[in-house]
Amino acid sequence: MKKMKKRISFFLMSSLILFNFSCYYDQEIDLSQPLPDIPVDQTISFSTDIEPIFAKSGKDCTACHNGNVANPDLQAGNAYADIISQIVPGDAEGSTFYQRLPGNGHPLDVGFVMDNADIALIKAWIDRGAENN
Repeated sequence: MKKMKKRISFFLMSSLILFNFSCYYDQEIDLSQPLPDIPVDQTISFSTDIEPIFAKSGKDCTACHNGNVANPDLQAGNAYADIISQIVPGDAEGSTFYQRLPGNGHPLDVGFVMDNADIALIKAWIDRGAENN
């Protein structure tokens, strides 16, 4: 029984270590193209505009950011609470969350970078106060 507990502990620790190192950051998005302008009168809702970006087909941030590790949980319903501590409302450039978006200083090597339209929308949302609406 004691041997079994050791094996289970070893397996769990090995799995956790492998999972933590499965995503690494080495790609950069080409920001030579300016971010698209988001009209000032366009309402940006966290729940309908921002949160769905995290689970877009082909850009599923929730594959790693799912509450199982120390990364922010970007799953629907959990994302706002987990990222707000990394956001300076009104200052996207000063927000750790914005600085670490895939393709904007913290890209993941999972075969995608966030496109400029999504980055622009997140930036505008933060710059406008990062409300949980």
